[in-house]
Amino acid sequence: MADSPPNPGDDTGAGPGRRSPPRTPRWVKVFAVIALVPVVLVVLMLLIDGDSHGPGRHMGGDTPPASATDGRTPPKAGHR
Repeated sequence: MADSPPNPGDDTGAGPGRRSPPRTPRWVKVFAVIALVPVVLVVLMLLIDGDSHGPGRHMGGDTPPASATDGRTPPKAGHR
């Protein structure tokens, strides 16, 4: 008996004499999920937290601390 023609509605690319691509191993899928969870959590934390992240929230605004304003000018770069 001759080989039957491929199904015209079959778009998997696997025809007679062709092998279908190998399936993704389970360990790859598990690793992908484990790697994706922290990324999603960080994105959610940034979206929920808004603009209150970063070192500026510990500074108390734009005013420098009183100890930094003693009337002297700061030294030039490269000089001590």
